[in-house]
Amino acid sequence: MDLNKINSLTELFFNQYEKQKDKNKILLSSLKEPRKNYSWQQTYESINSLTDELKKYVNKGDRCLLISENRPEWFISDFSIMLSGSITVPAYTTYAERDYEYIINDCKPSVVFVSNIEQFKKIKNIIKKKDFVKKLFSFEKLDEINIDEYINTNNLTLNSENSNFQTILTRKDAACIIYTSGTQGNPKGVILSHGGILNNCEGAIEILKPLIKDNQTRFLTWLPLSHSYEHTVQFVQITVDARVFYAESIDKLIKNMNDCSPEIMTAVPRFYQNLYQKINASFNKATGIKKILVQKMLNLGIKKIKKEPLNFLEKIQDMLLDKIVRKKIKLQFGGSLKTFVSGGGALDKEVGFFLNAIGLPTLQGYGLTETSPVVSCNPINDIRVETVGPPFRGNEVKIAEDGEILVKGENVMLGYWNNKEETEKVLKNGWLHTGDIGVFEDTYLKITDRKKDIIITPGGDNISPIKIENELTNSELFEQAIVYGDNKPFLVSLLVLSVEKKISTQDQIKVEIEKINNKLSKIENIKKYFVINEKFSIENGMLTPTLKLKRYKIIQKYKNELEKLY
Repeated sequence: MDLNKINSLTELFFNQYEKQKDKNKILLSSLKEPRKNYSWQQTYESINSLTDELKKYVNKGDRCLLISENRPEWFISDFSIMLSGSITVPAYTTYAERDYEYIINDCKPSVVFVSNIEQFKKIKNIIKKKDFVKKLFSFEKLDEINIDEYINTNNLTLNSENSNFQTILTRKDAACIIYTSGTQGNPKGVILSHGGILNNCEGAIEILKPLIKDNQTRFLTWLPLSHSYEHTVQFVQITVDARVFYAESIDKLIKNMNDCSPEIMTAVPRFYQNLYQKINASFNKATGIKKILVQKMLNLGIKKIKKEPLNFLEKIQDMLLDKIVRKKIKLQFGGSLKTFVSGGGALDKEVGFFLNAIGLPTLQGYGLTETSPVVSCNPINDIRVETVGPPFRGNEVKIAEDGEILVKGENVMLGYWNNKEETEKVLKNGWLHTGDIGVFEDTYLKITDRKKDIIITPGGDNISPIKIENELTNSELFEQAIVYGDNKPFLVSLLVLSVEKKISTQDQIKVEIEKINNKLSKIENIKKYFVINEKFSIENGMLTPTLKLKRYKIIQKYKNELEKLY
């Protein structure tokens, strides 16, 4: 499929539907409701039916707010909104009421979609007062109000005259407004175009080409579809004629991997860090011959990923270890995994080397909501763990004099919704100023830091807090950590202890900190620390919906305790 010649994301769907409609293939499956499967034909009919109904309430360019966990109806609603000529505004189900109020006031949706009564209750009092909201749709019956279940297409009559109507959309039209879960201040609505997302799909297909087979490639989707990363992945899935499985929840992820044996799965670094800790903990319990085999597998795996040559004996050993160790590890995750793709934040290099070495290929990419979202990604045949791969074709990347990564291309956002001032701050002469610091090594991009997160010591040294926090959270003792010390004589840390690891004495923590300090340069050493009992979470406002620390908020809350350490 030549994505260059396609004008919109809805056209992408209809083109693929024409190829698949007679093959009786399942496109969408819910693992929460195993009987809920949508074939290409059913998905097509559902999209058209809902669009027919939606057109009664929207004009071209109207916004439609979509609040739902991942499920087939999310996909159907997103395509119906675009087909009606309106713009999807996805929102996280984990938002607090004040977040919904801000977004609703900012984008003024004509229509609101909710998945169930729980999501409806969060916005009920807000939309009651808004005369611009003309209609509410729900995926499940809401007892509180009289509402038609339009997503359940049994009660919709498909108008045969309109059954394949196409709203005239261009690549420059807005497809969605995705609100960034900014680490401070109110979220900003990033306007992404049809062309921007199609351009991103083009780069993704190039990366995935060696992994895609003729019959349906299985994807497991669990990262919220309201996140720009997973949102774009659904269009990649259409392009490659995938079979899409929606996970039940993050807690059931490993079970779900065994349920559907995914071949490709996308996730954020926190997921891989948890995986690393769990697998590593089980390796540490190994004894005797098992311990020797595990260590040998890791050593040879790391040599391979670092492109160090193996001698003849090592090659034989590595082939045997593939069969007796790596295959067993793979079986724990469904047995068919061809690759994990990591994005949404920096993947710690130790985690990257480890997962690739044990036979779980992990491709690290880089991007941001403002770039639809991917800028670059490692290819499967040449993974360089400490980089984020070469830039996708179709976007230009350069490094500014101060080291900031600048991006230009069709994938760059149209701007921030209702926010000209913020748009002009980051979009200058067509170049998006990412706020990330990086360098090119060969043609591969390497992220060295985040502009606003750099700690500068009184001696003028620049320190990356994220690097040290990764070292701390790679330890079995610490679940979360924040490093502090801008313009201070030394660094200090706030620690959240692991609940799984019983820590009986302060000495254990002290010894572990010393061990970590030995891996760091002197100026990066943690001199003092304190422990808190409260874990950072989405609910308490200390984590973004994609599980990144809201550094600014955490430091603000614990500023007094941090300052007392000096």
